[in-house]
Amino acid sequence: MNVTIIGAGNMGRGIATRLLSGGHSVTLIDQNEAQAAELAKQLQASVKGGATVSAVPSGSVIKDEVVVLAVYYPVVSAVVEQYGKQFDGKVVVDITNTLNDTFTEPRFDNTSGAEEIAKLLPNSKIVKAFNTTFAGTLLGGQVAGQPLDVLIASDDAPAKALLTDLVQAGGLRAVDAGPLRRARQLEAIGFMHITLQGALGTNWGSAVKFIG
Repeated sequence: MNVTIIGAGNMGRGIATRLLSGGHSVTLIDQNEAQAAELAKQLQASVKGGATVSAVPSGSVIKDEVVVLAVYYPVVSAVVEQYGKQFDGKVVVDITNTLNDTFTEPRFDNTSGAEEIAKLLPNSKIVKAFNTTFAGTLLGGQVAGQPLDVLIASDDAPAKALLTDLVQAGGLRAVDAGPLRRARQLEAIGFMHITLQGALGTNWGSAVKFIG
């Protein structure tokens, strides 16, 4: 499968690495076109099973069925404005943690970033995922010998199943977190994971893992 990732930052790199390692192709788009091109070049080493990785200019037509929004939440509205109806019918993966402008509290009380994105993209299949995994840990796909858990929430069962397949192909463990409204709890977990980095001293190398 081909997946478009909008955002060539650290999370874009991490998610692309896992997709490519699972044999899926990746197209990168970023406002900083040079950064996207350089990342595509660096990711060539992660390609498996005939997959490909490329960067295309900002504003290019989005051809893939799955689109990952690997950008900060405040940037999402600009991305939606730029690509508009190109998102219709596509599986759109929201990875954001919706923090306030000082990164000290959640941005929302009674909703989530994923639910707000669903309002902006009513004709898309919105999936919440990857917001509890740190970029650096995605490069290796595991922490302390354990595969990363990717918590997935969506109201669209086929979209959730599709992302589950992509996650598992990349060597990660997909966990069904329920409907899209569960994104509220996932964003709370993501916020707590971020907040604890100072206390844990793990330098963004920890993972949220369910063991039973």
